Amino acid sequence: MRLRPSLLALAVLAPLSGLAATPAKDATAITLDSNAQWLQRLPFADRSDFEAANRGLIERYDAVVSNGAGNSVWDPGQYAFLNNADAPGTVNPSLWRIARLNSIAGLFKVTEGIYQIRGLDLANMTIVEGDSGLIVMDPLLSVETAKAGMALYFKHRPRKPVNTVIYTHPHVDHFGGVRGVIDEADVKAGKVQVIAPQGFFEHAIGENVLAGPAMKRRAQYMYGAALPRSERGQVDAGLGKGIPANATISLIAPTREITQPLERLILDGIEAEFQLTPGTEAPAEMNIYFPGFKALCMAENATRVQHNVLTLRGALVRDPKIWAHYLDQSLRQYGDQAQVVFAQHHWPTWGGQQIRDYLADQRDMYAFIDSQTLRLINQGLTPMEIAATLTSLPPQLASKWYSRDYYGSLSHNVRAVYQRYMGFYDGNPANLDPLTPRDAGKRYVAAMGGADQVLKQAHTAFDAGDYRWVAQLVNHLVFAEPDNVQARQLQADALEQLGYQSENATWRNAYLSGAQELRDGVAAASGAGGNADDMVRALTPTLFFDYLAVRIDAFKAADRDLTINWRFTDLNEDYALTLRNGVLTHRDRTRHEHADVEVSMAKSTLDRIALKQTGFLKEATLGDISIQGERLKFLQFMGGLDEADARFNIVTP
Repeated sequence: MRLRPSLLALAVLAPLSGLAATPAKDATAITLDSNAQWLQRLPFADRSDFEAANRGLIERYDAVVSNGAGNSVWDPGQYAFLNNADAPGTVNPSLWRIARLNSIAGLFKVTEGIYQIRGLDLANMTIVEGDSGLIVMDPLLSVETAKAGMALYFKHRPRKPVNTVIYTHPHVDHFGGVRGVIDEADVKAGKVQVIAPQGFFEHAIGENVLAGPAMKRRAQYMYGAALPRSERGQVDAGLGKGIPANATISLIAPTREITQPLERLILDGIEAEFQLTPGTEAPAEMNIYFPGFKALCMAENATRVQHNVLTLRGALVRDPKIWAHYLDQSLRQYGDQAQVVFAQHHWPTWGGQQIRDYLADQRDMYAFIDSQTLRLINQGLTPMEIAATLTSLPPQLASKWYSRDYYGSLSHNVRAVYQRYMGFYDGNPANLDPLTPRDAGKRYVAAMGGADQVLKQAHTAFDAGDYRWVAQLVNHLVFAEPDNVQARQLQADALEQLGYQSENATWRNAYLSGAQELRDGVAAASGAGGNADDMVRALTPTLFFDYLAVRIDAFKAADRDLTINWRFTDLNEDYALTLRNGVLTHRDRTRHEHADVEVSMAKSTLDRIALKQTGFLKEATLGDISIQGERLKFLQFMGGLDEADARFNIVTP
């Protein structure tokens, strides 16, 4: 029974190994021309973001962060190629611009009493100086980078104890480094409090468990985990540079939840007003206003990009309407007071009018995405037709750098809104029960006169720069004949040029990852991934049984009905499980009156099994797991669970 590899799609993107290093190709003349045209579309002469991103810099960070085994976790030097101000032909100039901005890493003073660590992984860590100690907000993704960030801070500021940690929301880049900042013993002793929005813990553990293997695999594409850091590879992730490798992920449970829409606390002499914003960028999230500093933290609700309504790695669809509502609430509540707005990605905004414009623009952007998609839905347009119609935000919004498609994109956000309201089906009966890509591919290739004719048409389209059509056309041939080397190479070439032209960092990473795997195959995981022990231990019995349910092949188990009473001795909790019709259901904190099997074990034993420190059969043999009744039938059930393939194909069948 294995759990760990599927936990946390974002938490650990282990480096991949085994790739034959097929060199990337150069930009074509058409891509060079396309990228050059971007220089005329946007106000590249505006250098205000570079001034803001450097404002308050105390010390730049350029050292390598390593883990206990000496493996590199974070190396800013990988991005030295971004020092050139002029974008190469293989990178969209707009993306090159934010990639350079996101490379400005170090310790920054936001305002008197508030400091930020930026550029040490995907997110920012904010430090607020209290009367006797420190308030640390969002302690980065990894223990190693968080420790490095705190060391940099203490190099320049008085060494005070951390007495409060705040998680703004339950995405791992905002809590995973907490053990690099505080000791859990101090939390248990009451010396340190950990504050989070209502629902944080449930969502921090649950979001990536049930579909974890698929999310993790897709996240490798989204963040370009296997791509070289280079002008022809990964240059950025939009929200920040990327995800640390070989990292240690941690979690310490909150000691206090914010439950009121607006809730005021005094934290070590610092007044803080928490604004809950559930259902926005995360299902549990909160902004924070510090009146004494006239400083507003927008968590991840307002960043220097258009964010995702639905991430490319996969998640529940977010609600841009409620997102816009809470941005407007922030504008109304704090717009006339705040003198600086900062978020847990990117750099701050200073000045009352600039802040009001920024919040209003961010509000209008998400409101536009929602309302205009619905307008076109009601005119009968399908998802791709809507994406082809809404190709740009209104001109004034589109000209603002902080609304550009660096992380989310208008194209996939409007399709996400369609999905939220209307589902996967576009209303056309021809699309109600379509053939699989492989079956459709065979038929398309046959209809076009065979593989040679498909390749001939595709080469003509490639020479004309019609790369989107090449990708769509050759995809049929790749799925019909996955061993057709010419098809794979041409598909890779088309995806590569689309990546070079993309303004969106995650789209670029996905295109180039697809090209790499078409050329070299799916890489093997190196086994050097990070440690997420805290996350495994935090897996509740309820989530554990939900996860077991998705690993059962219903047809193989259809005739193996089984009732189980499962007791966790250290929790003093009972769970009644029913396997019937190949489906596992459970009732929490109750027992079957008569069960086929009685299982008794400590939750801590389950944790050790999930962490691969021991095995289920071994513990049952040793006696740490008691199984009474239909023992053999139960062990056959546990031994027959599906193992997800974390290396499944994406660009080939």
